[in-house]
Amino acid sequence: MYIGRFAPSPTGPMHFGSLITAVASYLDAKHQHGIWKVRIEDLDQPRTVKGSDKTILDTLHQHGFHWDDEVIYQSHRLDIYQSFLSKLNEKKITYYCECSRKEIADSAITGIDGMIYPGTCRNKILDSNHHALRVKVEDLFIEFEDKIQGGIKQNILKEFGDFILKRSDGIYAYQLAVVIDDALQNINTIIRGSDLIDSSSRQIYLQKILSLPKVAYGHVPVATLNQKKLSKENQSMPINISNVKDNLIACLKFLGQDYEVIRKENTLTNFWTTAIQLWDISLVPKIKTIEI
Repeated sequence: MYIGRFAPSPTGPMHFGSLITAVASYLDAKHQHGIWKVRIEDLDQPRTVKGSDKTILDTLHQHGFHWDDEVIYQSHRLDIYQSFLSKLNEKKITYYCECSRKEIADSAITGIDGMIYPGTCRNKILDSNHHALRVKVEDLFIEFEDKIQGGIKQNILKEFGDFILKRSDGIYAYQLAVVIDDALQNINTIIRGSDLIDSSSRQIYLQKILSLPKVAYGHVPVATLNQKKLSKENQSMPINISNVKDNLIACLKFLGQDYEVIRKENTLTNFWTTAIQLWDISLVPKIKTIEI
């Protein structure tokens, strides 16, 4: 059975870009008579805005989303992440790193998703005190067929390098937590924004070394305004909940769907019924960004 999810970070209210991802993941799951779960990714507590988790869930509810199972919070699962991290430590494929960002920038080259760590601390013996924990990656290619963007092939060592699993401030890294959560929630299909497409190779690599099930990925275009991604960091405007149907129609249009038939529905329930029936992932534009 198809099991998908939507996993927002509670760093502020939902904006149009987040709603696009929610709509795409929900429709893809429900079109295939699957399960759709919601997870609040609140690992980075310094960036969390109090009450925004409730605001996000309320916004989803007001737009007619119905999620399956209880909503889980990453901040409640730290012991779980540590148990998996301990397994990697036992395999001796992790190491502590004392390098500052400036030190890395001075000696690293730029990869497809930031600086490629040059392995400075690979052979050092450091303790956990205020040091980041990295995973030793192999020189191999990760390949997968994205449901929207097509074939992806990346060399995990040459394009990313040894990446962080736990930050020096003690916060578990997104890459680690999301892989563990998806496995334990039995997620088998992930539809999300293309800004995360370059995280997929690292997540597939972690699935491999943690002996976790593989996941199918599909990355929808990211909405941009003045060539900047819609995000809370860029102070994107929150969703106007007084225009629920207009918001949803705008998402369908963005996703390349046949929204003209769907917009004629006069209730939110009928809207979703028709949208689910007509969903066609092959119509989603196969590009990384769309200016709105």
